[in-house]
Amino acid sequence: MKPALKLPIILGSAAALAVSALLLGKPSTDNAPAPVVATPPVAPPAPVAVVPAAPVAPPSPQFVDPKAAPVIQIALLLDTSGSMDGLLDQARTQLWNIVNRFAKAKRGGVAPRLELALYTYGDTTPGANSSEIRQVTPFTSDLDALSERLFALRTSGGSEHGGEVIQEATRKLEWSPKEDSMRLIFIAGNETFIQGPVDYREAVAAARKKGITVNTIHCGDYEQGIADHWKDAATRADGSYMNIDQNQRVVELAAPQDDEIARLGTELNNTYVVYGGAEAKESQQRQATQDKLSRGVSLSNMASRAMAKSSGNYSNESWDLVDAVKKNKVDLGSVAAEELPEPMRNLDAAGRKAWLAAREKEREALQQRIQQLGKERQQFLAEARKNQATKGDDTLDGVIGQVVQREASKRSFTLE
Repeated sequence: MKPALKLPIILGSAAALAVSALLLGKPSTDNAPAPVVATPPVAPPAPVAVVPAAPVAPPSPQFVDPKAAPVIQIALLLDTSGSMDGLLDQARTQLWNIVNRFAKAKRGGVAPRLELALYTYGDTTPGANSSEIRQVTPFTSDLDALSERLFALRTSGGSEHGGEVIQEATRKLEWSPKEDSMRLIFIAGNETFIQGPVDYREAVAAARKKGITVNTIHCGDYEQGIADHWKDAATRADGSYMNIDQNQRVVELAAPQDDEIARLGTELNNTYVVYGGAEAKESQQRQATQDKLSRGVSLSNMASRAMAKSSGNYSNESWDLVDAVKKNKVDLGSVAAEELPEPMRNLDAAGRKAWLAAREKEREALQQRIQQLGKERQQFLAEARKNQATKGDDTLDGVIGQVVQREASKRSFTLE
């Protein structure tokens, strides 16, 4: 025995003798040795079956108040004069690709609120002002409404006042007051930038003062765009100048996952629960209509739309009870029975809650499956594009994507 261990052992023995003396009713100070009491051997305890603990469900993600979430705002200003049919086609076919760039956007672990606005200029349709400028939609998160208006656009006018439409968008849109918001304008057209009564230099300076970055997309030759002041406008706004061929047909590569993703995207619609009156039912019908229009463009486009529908950027709390309750927009108990769908009306409070939770669970399962297939699809397309002569960087989605990536990094957003 090592000397260092002797003292603890001696003390332990003394303590054991003291306890024994107490148990026998004698004071521990008695110097007589305590009698040794023989005790029968104790049988070992019977083995106990160990029941594995039930797995603990991960905690639900903490609700983030939309007002506290970071904000990304993008205003598209599109030239709809007579020569811009190709630009509108690209906007319609690539809307969902643009939205999908933000599907996994985060800052500090929090997903941003994405809002899009749409202006047209060179527009003589009803609703345009005397300068042929029209606000098609203010900032909105209702992506189906935005898609509907995009598909309804037609080319018409001939006065392309670039400076004036920038001024209109800067003054009349409700831009986020948060300093760290991402506020972007993309203006696309093909005529000289010095048309109209508003000096573009003053317009972009005013936008920059409000924290708005103006990016210009010349539809035509790169050098011609420089000559027509498109590059100067972007430089003054601390933005990017790009050019595209607006008449280039967008090549949509087919992926083996497209058909299944598109089918699941349509199936998602069955999980939406309309509440309210006629306007809510119109919104539900709009959802189905935009599915059909997207499918009419191509199967690939429909797959891109379905991927957008599986992301947090696709939210319909204004008419869908699942989204409204999830985002604390509506108290389920306060919704009148006549505003609920038929299966919920005769249920008690607990039954309504359970029925709605089942729809939410169905939706989440479909969304997760779409996202997994979407990831496989993106990997397939990335490989396929390596062998493609035209990379797609000179289309509307391509140039917007380049700018978004740069601007996101400036503001500490991650897009993947």
